[in-house]
Amino acid sequence: MVHSPRAQALWTAGLLIAAIAFLVVVGTQLSGGSQRILTGALIHLAVVAGTYIFVGNSGVLSFGHIGFLGIGAYTAAWLTIAPSMKASLMPGLPAAIIALELHPVAGILGGGAMAALLALVVGLPLTRLTGIAASIGTFAMLVILYAVFSNWTSVTGGQGSLYGLPIFTTLPIAAGLACITILGAALHQASASGFRLRGSREDPVAAAASGVDTRRERLIAFVFSAFFVGMAGALYAYFLQVVVASEFYLSLTFITVAMLVIGGMRSLTGAVVGTVFVSVLSEVLRQIEGGVALGPFVFDGLRGLQEMGLAAAMLLVLLFRPRGITGGREITLPQRQRDDTRVVTGA
Repeated sequence: MVHSPRAQALWTAGLLIAAIAFLVVVGTQLSGGSQRILTGALIHLAVVAGTYIFVGNSGVLSFGHIGFLGIGAYTAAWLTIAPSMKASLMPGLPAAIIALELHPVAGILGGGAMAALLALVVGLPLTRLTGIAASIGTFAMLVILYAVFSNWTSVTGGQGSLYGLPIFTTLPIAAGLACITILGAALHQASASGFRLRGSREDPVAAAASGVDTRRERLIAFVFSAFFVGMAGALYAYFLQVVVASEFYLSLTFITVAMLVIGGMRSLTGAVVGTVFVSVLSEVLRQIEGGVALGPFVFDGLRGLQEMGLAAAMLLVLLFRPRGITGGREITLPQRQRDDTRVVTGA
């Protein structure tokens, strides 16, 4: 029995979501500090899974999705911070926006919608580019957005911090958004648009000859991807309790790209595995960076060890496992051929 692509995608998403649910059950038994680390990792997972929707299916590595994360965070601030504080921190906002004080869920949905709208506008010219030119174009978008976040002081607070966001992000809520994003990524992957986009990724000439409008399919994935990353940005703002421009630039871009590359950027399973691997490695290196005590001996930490460790891990993967830890494969349903039953995995 051969299962449909949609059934395979839902099976993959179901297994990944079940693993997250198990992680949350275990996490609720941990200390407050450990729960916060796990919550941050789940938000990163939502970002990486959202980025995968475009990167994994198109084959175009994006360096600009953290800009959408920032858009989601600032939108959440504009919609949910108390009017009196907005009037003081962001006097350049329209009066109608200053007067709003919506529920955090509205901020999350608004962040996703704003990021998707920006992706639609920016994606129209960007999707005309291919290969390294497209990747550089996404990086240019990130630089522009960072400049806007940092210097439009009357609307974004500039280099200062926006505070006063409602307390909303918890471990279950972060897990919920991660699960929704994984499900959305799986459904897009199994859709006709996702198939056409992956076809153009594997053989652009054959896809064009078959009538696939690569630019259109990339734009759809780009907008869909930005929506989920924008929602994660709003949740990230509630998690940090402040919004500051420096948070949405190169450091977070490097971490999320490392998660995709190390796990395997051509599979949803790889995005999840890469996020888990990098999150654990980062936390271990961060602890070592602060110094290690072995009995009576205390060793001072090495500053920058976290960045060096992640860079080394990415380099090793690129050298010895170019398709990532998962090899670009998914966890899929068992398939039966003749009388034999076996587990089939595929990109």
